[in-house]
Amino acid sequence: MKALNQLRNYLLNTLWETDTRQLSPWRARGIGVLRVMYLIGRDLATGELNLRAMSLVYTTLLAMVPLLAVSFSVLKGFGVHNQLEPILLNLLSPLGERGAEVTRQIIDFVENVKAGVLGSVGLILLLYTVISLTQKVERAFNYTWQVSQHRSMARRFSDYFSVILIGPLLIFAAISVTASISSSTLYTRLEDTAMIGWLLQSFNQTLPYVLVILAFAFIYVLVPNTRVRVRSALIGAVVAGILWQTVGWGFAELVASSPRTIAIYSAFAALFLFIIWLYISWLILLIGATIAFYHQYPERRWRESRHLRLSNRLKEKLALAAMVAIGRRYYQQQAEWTLPELAHHLNLVEQSLHPILDKLVEAQLLVRTEHDPPRYLPGRAPEKLGLLSIIECIRQADEDEIANPGRLPADPVVDEAFDNYQQAASDQLKHISLRDLVAGEPIDTDQ
Repeated sequence: MKALNQLRNYLLNTLWETDTRQLSPWRARGIGVLRVMYLIGRDLATGELNLRAMSLVYTTLLAMVPLLAVSFSVLKGFGVHNQLEPILLNLLSPLGERGAEVTRQIIDFVENVKAGVLGSVGLILLLYTVISLTQKVERAFNYTWQVSQHRSMARRFSDYFSVILIGPLLIFAAISVTASISSSTLYTRLEDTAMIGWLLQSFNQTLPYVLVILAFAFIYVLVPNTRVRVRSALIGAVVAGILWQTVGWGFAELVASSPRTIAIYSAFAALFLFIIWLYISWLILLIGATIAFYHQYPERRWRESRHLRLSNRLKEKLALAAMVAIGRRYYQQQAEWTLPELAHHLNLVEQSLHPILDKLVEAQLLVRTEHDPPRYLPGRAPEKLGLLSIIECIRQADEDEIANPGRLPADPVVDEAFDNYQQAASDQLKHISLRDLVAGEPIDTDQ
């Protein structure tokens, strides 16, 4: 018990109070790894990652057959559709004999999916389930990366279908290249030599890990609607890939050593194990994405889980800072700000800035372009954008016919104090424009 208390004390205090800038690079990295491990454990304990993994399991069950049917059609067009079954067998290998059973059932379902039988409505529903899976995956990764803005409909359609159609070909190409190298005469001769044979054997053993890691890194870079550094994606993919292969081996051992327990579920055993393995796979994939996020943004490694709530004062200043930054680029004729760029410039997370920009766009003080990702421009010439209108936009945000100051009971004392405060602010700001702030000119409040 004493040892547990000491460990808890270290995790909650010493680990976070240590100034890594005064440590050697290796010790600083070690502290960083321990902090990320603590954060992953905290995120799992809060249950949000678990819930999203379970949601993805449900969507996967609905979309798996349509997704594989599309992949099957693509592979069939190249005459290599028979490669689909070995891929599934490899992915479901942790299920043991049950994995082969599930694979056969899925292949049977896929082969029975015929566009002519489904009709146009059925085909549309089939494609919708595929899109819904990719959309759910994007939302899960956007949550991990603290991104509130999703892809536009046009970009979703193009990105998702490029992955759905091109993905099977890339997988097949990787498998084909590996198989052709393994069956070549040179490879066979080298395999017979002592030292090189050992290296080739090691290569064969590590190849599954490498392929999984590359696939995970590809997902981490492509899926979130934000810029993910390749190095961060690779670090998250290495941890997730090793974890996935290791847990898969452990899961297979557990299945093999529990025949009586599995027998209890009888005909449902295959489905039961398949759902559990799907959940574990999605959870590991999300854990890897979380590691990539914390590696890319070390400043977001907070000991306590934070749901940022901005004060009214900070919202007003943030709106002004955002408008001035956008106005400066407008006058300097530079590329307009995107949400991620502006959030980074203002040292805030995107979720905090996005609602502010939305309110400014609704008030037509800003314009959101149709670019992907969207960019922001002043809604009208900065000299015609009054500072008072920006402040009032934020102060009056979310007011409606049900919740507004006019519905409060009349109180002469309160009303007078509030009106005086409003009037004083108006008198100070009414002659100041956004252009004055952008130009950095002295502000004369006595006009």
